[in-house]
Amino acid sequence: MNGNRAGSFWQRPRVVQIGGRPFVSQGLKDHFWDDFYHRALTMSWPAFFGVAISVFLIFNALFAMIYQIDPNGIANQFPKGLAGAFFFSVETLATVGYGDMHPQSIYTHVVATAEIILGMGNIAVFTGLIFARFSRPRSKILFGKHPIVRMIDGQQTLMLRAANMRQNLIAQASAQLHLLRLHASPEGFQIRRIEDLKLVRDQHPIFMLSWNVMHVIDETSPLYGVPLEDLEASEAALLLTIEGVDETTSQSMMARQQWGIKEVRWNHRYVDLVHRDSDGVSIIDYNVFHDVLPLDEEAQQLP
Repeated sequence: MNGNRAGSFWQRPRVVQIGGRPFVSQGLKDHFWDDFYHRALTMSWPAFFGVAISVFLIFNALFAMIYQIDPNGIANQFPKGLAGAFFFSVETLATVGYGDMHPQSIYTHVVATAEIILGMGNIAVFTGLIFARFSRPRSKILFGKHPIVRMIDGQQTLMLRAANMRQNLIAQASAQLHLLRLHASPEGFQIRRIEDLKLVRDQHPIFMLSWNVMHVIDETSPLYGVPLEDLEASEAALLLTIEGVDETTSQSMMARQQWGIKEVRWNHRYVDLVHRDSDGVSIIDYNVFHDVLPLDEEAQQLP
């Protein structure tokens, strides 16, 4: 029993959202050092600098204790004791070389040499991680909270709203829309099926402001003729992926958003983003980006 508990300590559950439903994964070993590089890139900036500072302090504290094995190995040590050895370790690691404290025994020279070698590797690792975190492309794409379904040109159409928050040019922007849902075979075997939803336009040559991604629910659509109750029972979800090249950095970027079927608003429309002021200037109001309104009866009865 105790062994199982000890083993589960290293098997921290992870919550994954699929179709708006949380799934808790268990049984995967979660040792901190197993995927340190990925963790260092994905943790928050405060956590990253917290780890870096902790490693720096612990590293120097350990070498301070090693230096103290020879209490007379550091000339002009101030203050005496562990604190002075700690400051000497910091100066050695940083290669500052103030000149006040310096090794005066063979043992301390050997320890200082080892610290410099290890310290250079430690600094190189964290410098590389900081560069990787800063240079990693990050998208600033805003997705509407609710997809909508409405009639457009006489056809029932699924629409999803996206916007480029940086308002710079994203070249060669492309979008992919998928439907995720549970499927039961006649033999009773259940799988989560991923189905492609064809878009009216899957390319946007100058994605700078907003983009209404649309899918026509016709006879070829996996959504055609499927009752809403069946979609909810199959835990259906929509997954939209947008990729492109950021003109500012010339780097590829990607953004992804997922909605559960319960977040879809049927027979609704998006509030218009663009309006003109009294001077005829077009204004894009992102304060209403997430707002949707029900269609009036006349709009719902369009052929």
